[in-house]
Order: sequence, then C-alpha cells, then structure tokens
Amino acid sequence: MQDFLDLPTIIIIAVAIFVLYRLRSVLGTRTGNERAPMRDVRESRTEREKPDDGPRLEDVVVPLRPDARSERVDPEAAERAERKFEAELERYVPDNAPLRAKLKEIGEADPTFTPKNFINGASAAYEMIVTAFAAGDRGALKPLLEKDVYDGFESAIKQRETQGEKIDFTFVGLPNIAYVDAALDKKTATVTIRFDAEVVSATRDANGALVEGDAEKVVNIADQWTFAKNPRSRDPNWKLVGTNQIS
Repeated sequence: MQDFLDLPTIIIIAVAIFVLYRLRSVLGTRTGNERAPMRDVRESRTEREKPDDGPRLEDVVVPLRPDARSERVDPEAAERAERKFEAELERYVPDNAPLRAKLKEIGEADPTFTPKNFINGASAAYEMIVTAFAAGDRGALKPLLEKDVYDGFESAIKQRETQGEKIDFTFVGLPNIAYVDAALDKKTATVTIRFDAEVVSATRDANGALVEGDAEKVVNIADQWTFAKNPRSRDPNWKLVGTNQIS
C-alpha cells in the first residue's frame, strides 16, 4: 500500500486528472457550427408559418382562376384571368349588362368562380340530382341540396315509396342552359340557372302498370334552379337552395 502511494504515483494521478479536465473543457466548448436546438428550429418554423394579412392562394380550394387580391399572383397571370372572365361573360351573358355586373361581383368575391366552370358544374349537378331523385337515392341528393330543398325531395320520394311506385328514368341531354339571375351579399352568393332538358320518364305502380309518362318517348322539361354558397368559404361546392319547374 505504501509503494502504491509513493510520490511519483501521486504525481502521475494528478497529471492525468488535469489532462482529463482540460479535454472536457475543450470538448464542451461551442464553436458556433453546431446544429440549432430543436426549440430554435420549431420557433423558426413557427415564424415561417405565421399567416400574412392578405388572402393566400393555397388556402383556396380548387382555385379556378388566380386571386388578383393576392400580392403573390403574377400580375400578367391575373390580367389574363380577367380577360378570360370577360370573354366568358360575353359568351354566356351577351345581352344582359346588369346580370354580367352581378356575376363579375361574385367573381371578385370568390376567386374560384368563373362563368364557364359554374355552367359546367351546374349542368353536372342538374343531371345528378334529377337522376338521383328518380332513383330515390337520398345519399346522392343530401350533399347537393340545402336542407329545405332536400326535405321536399325526400318527402316526395317517401310518398312514392309508400305507394309502391317506381320511376324508369333516362337523362337524354341538356340542349340549353342559361344564366337567369345572380346576387351577392356579405355572406351569400346566389346564381339562378334555367335548364331545358330532354328526358325519358315513366312512373309505374306496384304492379308495373304505367301511371305517368312514357317509357318510349323523349320529353322536354324546363326548370329554374337557384344555387348558393358563402363566397369566402373554403368549400368550393354550391348547394341547390330553390327549384321552380317551368314546364
């Protein structure tokens, strides 16, 4: 034990302790090249993700044309979009200046709205709704109709089912579709469309006897339907809020 604690041994131990201390000091010193702590990364990401004051295109669902209100939109692209919008107005509403002004107002409030795309969407919605109604398909109707309109459709379907009636229905075509009216307030945009459709429709009772219509004849029907949506909603879909059968 006395040999272990002799003076040279004590000196060697002291030197080793000093060297270890110096190494720890050097290794523990920040050089400025280390990766940032996760807290700093999260804070930096949070700063990047803070919303700016203006509208953002990425927040718009199905942006059918650039939003000219956003500073990040290419001015040339916005100008082209405006010219395209005016050309569509000229095509679909050539002789009705007040209606054109209302549609343009809706387009300014809702960057997803264009005259052509709305007409195309309304055409598809009309065929889907009249076909689903004839088939009694409540699941297809519900997301497309405002509650009061859906309740009316559902009541008619229920009455038909109670009487054991079924409809043989074929949608032939839509030879004419046109804008009738439009309006915009702070929370709601509405657009009324006239549909002139060709269909084959035959209603049969529980025994298969013909009650109404003709399974072999194409007939013309005309409707005016009104669609509505909140122009600032992220949901791009319009709902049917009113129907009027013309003939």
